[in-house]
Amino acid sequence: MSRGRTDRRGDIRDEEITGLFERDALVFNAARRQATLDQQYEGLVFGRLDMVDLGANRGTPAADLPDEWWLDADREVRYIGRLGVRDEDYEPLVVDWRAPAASAFYRATPVEPMGVIRRRVLRSSGSRVIGVEDDLMAPSAPDDLVITGDGALMAALTRTRGSRMRDIVATIQRHQDEAIRAPGRGVTEITGGPGTGKTVVALHRAAYLLYNERRRYEAGGVLVIGPSSAYTAYIERVLPSLGEDSVTLRSLGDVVDAVSTGRLDRPEVSAIKGTLRVRRLLERAAGGRVPGAPESFRAFVGGQAINLNVHVLDDIRRRALRGHARNAAAKAVRTMLAEAAWATHRIGERADFFEAFEQSMAVDDFLEAWWPQVDPREVLLWLADTDLAYRHGRGVFTDGELAAFAQSMRDALACGQWTVADVALIDALSAHVGPVQEGQDEDRGFYEIDELDDRLGPDGARLGGPLSMRTGAAVAPGDPREALLRGQIGKPAEYAHVLVDEAQDLSPMQWRMIGRRAEYASWTVVGDAAQASWTDAAEAVAAREEAFGSQPRRLFHLDTNYRNAREIFDYARDVILPLVPDADIPNAVRETGIAPTEAPLSLDTFVSVRDALDVLGEQVAGSIAIITPMRYADRLAPLDGALDGRVVVIDPMSTKGLEWDATIIVDPEAIIDEAPGGVRVLYVALTRAAHRMTVLRRG
Repeated sequence: MSRGRTDRRGDIRDEEITGLFERDALVFNAARRQATLDQQYEGLVFGRLDMVDLGANRGTPAADLPDEWWLDADREVRYIGRLGVRDEDYEPLVVDWRAPAASAFYRATPVEPMGVIRRRVLRSSGSRVIGVEDDLMAPSAPDDLVITGDGALMAALTRTRGSRMRDIVATIQRHQDEAIRAPGRGVTEITGGPGTGKTVVALHRAAYLLYNERRRYEAGGVLVIGPSSAYTAYIERVLPSLGEDSVTLRSLGDVVDAVSTGRLDRPEVSAIKGTLRVRRLLERAAGGRVPGAPESFRAFVGGQAINLNVHVLDDIRRRALRGHARNAAAKAVRTMLAEAAWATHRIGERADFFEAFEQSMAVDDFLEAWWPQVDPREVLLWLADTDLAYRHGRGVFTDGELAAFAQSMRDALACGQWTVADVALIDALSAHVGPVQEGQDEDRGFYEIDELDDRLGPDGARLGGPLSMRTGAAVAPGDPREALLRGQIGKPAEYAHVLVDEAQDLSPMQWRMIGRRAEYASWTVVGDAAQASWTDAAEAVAAREEAFGSQPRRLFHLDTNYRNAREIFDYARDVILPLVPDADIPNAVRETGIAPTEAPLSLDTFVSVRDALDVLGEQVAGSIAIITPMRYADRLAPLDGALDGRVVVIDPMSTKGLEWDATIIVDPEAIIDEAPGGVRVLYVALTRAAHRMTVLRRG
C-alpha cells in the first residue's frame, strides 16, 4: 500500500491531509513574502553603516576617546532597509529600519557617533543606484572610505513632490526618531509648526509600533484618522512602503461605518454641531416621540376595548429609556404597555389578559408604528422640522441657531449627502438608540414575508433601496432619504492604537466619537494650535482629555521646517503672528532666493489664475495646487488636472496635511471670510508650497 493511504481505496489518511494543509500554508506565506519584497523592490535597501567595534571604549564620550581611535578598530558593515532580509544561514543581509540594530542610522552624530564612522544613504531607481549621500561621524575618514554627496536630507528636500506622500525612512533625523521609537503605551503627542514632518513622523511611528509589538497592535488594530479624504489618499502609500498594510485609514467623514462624506457646513453651523451642548438636543430627540406616530393606544384585546392616552404613553417611553437604548427597549415597552392596560382596565384574569395581549396583532401593529426600530440617521433627519428642533433645543441654543441647524438637515436631504460634522452627531445618536435589532419581525404573517421576498432581484439583491427602520418597507427610489440611509450602522469597532492627525481641528463631539473607538487604546496625536479651525480650544481640550483618560502622556516638539523654502515661510509667518503672537514658528532650513509673488485678481478670476498657472508651470516640474475659496471653485474647476495632471484645484480646509511644489493662493481675504478658523486657515494654505508660491489678491 502506498504511503499515506488507508486500506480503503480512495481514502486519505489524516497525516496526509495535514501535510497538504502545511504545504498550502507554506506556499501562501512564501507568496505573500515574495509580494512584499516585490512591493519594496525600489529602495528596499536605502542605507549603509560603516561601524567600528568600540570594545573597551563603549560608553566613553567621543571627546574623551583617544586620537584617531577608529583607524585600527575592527570594522562592521550594516545595510539598512525597509524590510529585514536574511540569507540561507539566517544571517542578516539587510536590517529592518525599525530594529534596534538600525537605530544608530538615525541617532548617530559627530558628538555621539555610536560607533559609526560613515553613514551612507542610497537613492535607487529600480535595480540601479542613482545617488549616494554620505555623513562622516568621525573627525576624519580612513583612507579606504570615500565620502560622497552634499547631504541626503537636503537632496530629499529639493526633489519634486508627487500626488502621494513619500516616506522619509532614509532621512529621519535624530529628534524625529525619538518620537517614532517612543514607548507604545499611553498618549504620545507630537507638536510643531507647518512643514516640520509631524504627519510622516507619526506614520513611521505606527509602522514602528506594529514591528515592535506586532501581536498586540495587529490583533487589536491601528486606526489612523486624518482631516479629509484628500489627506487619506495622499498618505495611503506611506505605510505599505514601510512594509505595513494592516492599518485602517479613515477621514473624519468616514469614521462611522455606512457613512462617508467630505462636505463641510458653514462655520456657524459647524460650531453648533461641534459643541458638547448639542448632546442635549440629540438626547431629547432620541428620547422624544417618533414624528407621525400615534399619540394614543386604542385596540381590542381579548374582546375588550383598550384605550391609553398620550400621557400614559409618554410615561412608558420615559421609564423604558431610563434603562435601555431605544432599539433594545422593544420587549420592555411591550411589557409596560400590557401592565398599563391591565392597571387601567382590569379585564378578566391577569395571566389570560397578558397572554391575549402578547398574541394580539393589533398590539403588533401599534408597536410597529409607535415604537419602531430607528436608525440614528433618521433621528437626526427628524430635526429638519424647525418646530421640532425648537422644541428639543429650547434652553440649549437660540432660535436662530436651531433654525440654522434645521436648515442644514434640509440641505442634507436636498443634496443627499451628510456633512463631516454630522458624522459625530450620528455616532452620538447611535449610542442613544442602539443598533437596529434583528429579528423584530419574525412573527409577521406569511403575506408580509412574501412582500419582502418580492423585493429581491433575480440575483438575490434587494431592490428599491435601503429598508426604512420604521416600517420595514422600501425607501422608494427618489425619496430624499434614500441616499442618506444606505447601509446599517452597528456597534463601533475598538482599536489598540489610534493616531489622530491635525488634532487641533477636532471639535469636542469629534473627540467623543473617536474616544468611543479607543476605550482601551494607546494614542499618537499630532497637531499645531496655530493652525486650528476649531475656535473653542478649552472645550476641545476637555473632551480630548476625557477621551485619553488617565493614561501617561509624553510630548515631542518638532521645530525645524523641512517643507517650505524660507522665503515662503517668512511670508506665512508675517500673516499669522499679528493674530497669534505665541504661534509655534519653526526654523526653515532651506533657501531658494525666490520670494513669493503677489499679483492682482482681476474681475475675470479664471483668466487671472490661468495666467499665474502658465508662469508656475514653466518654473516647476512637479505638482501645483490652486487653493481657492468655495465662491470661485466652480469657475476654476476646468483647471483641475491641467498640465498633464500636475494641477489640483482644492479648498483651503482640504489642504491640511498636504504639500505641493508650488501653490496659487486665490483671494486670501475671501479665504479668511469663509473658513471657520479665519486667518489660521489662510496660514495653513500659505504653508503648503515647497518651492514657489503666487498670491492673487483682489484690488
